[in-house]
Amino acid sequence: MTTSPPRRPIRIANCSGFFGDRLSAAKEMVDGGPIDVLTGDWLAELTMLILHKQRSRNSALGYAGTFVTQMEQVLATCIERGVKVVTNAGGLNPAGCAEKVREVAARLGVQAKVAHLEGDDLMPRIDGLRPQLNHLDTGAPLTGTPVSANAYLGGWGIAAALEAGADVVVCPRVTDAALVVGPAAWWHGWNVDDWDRLAGAVVAGHIIECGTQATGGNYTWFREIPDLSTPLGFPIAEVDDDGSSVITKHPGTGGVVNVGTVTAQLLYEIGDIRYANPDVITRFDTIELAQETPDRVRVSNVRGLPAPPTAKVCINLEGGFRNRMSFVLTGLHQAEKAEWVTSALFTRLGGRERFDEVDVRFVPAPSDGPTQEASSGRLHVSVKSHDERLVGRAFSSACIELALANYPGFFASGAPGEAQSYGVYWPALVDATEVSERLVLWPDAPTSSPTAIRVPPRQITPTAPAAPSPADTTQGSGPAPGEPLGHYFAARSGDKGGNANVGIWARDAAGYQWLEQHLTADRVRSMLAEAADLEVRRTELPNLHALNFVIVGLLGEGVASSTAFDAQAKGLGEYLLSRVWS
Repeated sequence: MTTSPPRRPIRIANCSGFFGDRLSAAKEMVDGGPIDVLTGDWLAELTMLILHKQRSRNSALGYAGTFVTQMEQVLATCIERGVKVVTNAGGLNPAGCAEKVREVAARLGVQAKVAHLEGDDLMPRIDGLRPQLNHLDTGAPLTGTPVSANAYLGGWGIAAALEAGADVVVCPRVTDAALVVGPAAWWHGWNVDDWDRLAGAVVAGHIIECGTQATGGNYTWFREIPDLSTPLGFPIAEVDDDGSSVITKHPGTGGVVNVGTVTAQLLYEIGDIRYANPDVITRFDTIELAQETPDRVRVSNVRGLPAPPTAKVCINLEGGFRNRMSFVLTGLHQAEKAEWVTSALFTRLGGRERFDEVDVRFVPAPSDGPTQEASSGRLHVSVKSHDERLVGRAFSSACIELALANYPGFFASGAPGEAQSYGVYWPALVDATEVSERLVLWPDAPTSSPTAIRVPPRQITPTAPAAPSPADTTQGSGPAPGEPLGHYFAARSGDKGGNANVGIWARDAAGYQWLEQHLTADRVRSMLAEAADLEVRRTELPNLHALNFVIVGLLGEGVASSTAFDAQAKGLGEYLLSRVWS
């Protein structure tokens, strides 16, 4: 018996890393060179809340309208060239988004088979599922009023849609990596238990999911990018039959693809070495990177474990209302000024206890700075309450009424605003059997009713990862006392709900030896004042010359509810790099 040779690698191009990314990117990727699939990520945890508010105003909405705009620009070319489009822009209304794409196709005069996926929305069953929906980090039971509850779907629904002949697949809340896993599995004909292949595709998907963050965006060593005046090109993943991939970009586009930029994105918003997706658990400690040629990085040796028995759920709750005022404190005695205005403000408001939450942050400045601005500290006062009136007009009026009756030099960085509603992000797990994914084809397809999607077999107790190698006792290469970490290392940070992650890595093995030996969880805690009383978890990733730290609870309840200065921890890694070693 003869077997057909493996197909060439599938070229999957990203054109969006978030809801609001560069609108021209879809056309750039379609026109810039040969690709097989155009994909992009529109859905962060915060985006689901934004789409809920959108849908609450108009039930026909609830999807990323910018994606539809991009289809106006590229759909005809995609159909002509056989380029498939896979997107999670469907958000809370994938059927509505799919119908809008069909309308675009009709206006353009092209025949497009537009499918969509369903089954992520758990709101109709939320009350019955409540006993399972304890908070993923704290274990607290679910209370309050959910406004959305969406399970993360995997890639097999996408693969089924493409196998049925879809030109465009509109997804709801799928994992970011599923947008690559699904097309790769369809293209190469993988099985649901091809764990290593699937894990490799998950890694490729994770690398390109945030768009230009893989080509030099938000990159510590940005000064090494050849031309900072040219817009960064979006990434492409060439996924091979064995699950390995090459990360690249179109020739002539800005930015760079090297081991550093790929490492940076690999460390973005991860936890421990087991990276769970609905289709497979990916071993991040097995990833190997190699620079093949300029702007081409090979990703290989990725190992996978059977899919987890649970599915992650993104829940958004009604949180209440919030407001904020920033007072400017200039010159001498800034701390005393901050104390006076804080005391006077809450006396006028009837005490701190009237609010659900109060956050007061004083940021001093040198009193003898070279300019008035440099000599001015800040006092940030944030309040939350379920009573809109208390954090609205009452709070704003109290702030204004102090203008001529408090500390010398009183002024603010802006006028107090109206009370703003906010949501609370609640991550949870449910038994995977509670999620029933369905494929809905285009109106004139042979099968008009939704089709159930096959799911991978589940393993109750995943195989434990291999034990780490004994630590190297050599000193390695790192900063001397008085030097900042950033002279030797790079970092990337982000958020996962109320937790923050910071990945830090070295250029070589010697640098990693220093990191492994010296940068402990306790040292990170001591270098970040905000983390002084918080749990810090460290994970070693020697293949990447990297450590990952998860700072539990740094961002409070996270996403829209966070009152932290850096609410999504985007700059936390750069701040850590600026700290002087002692």
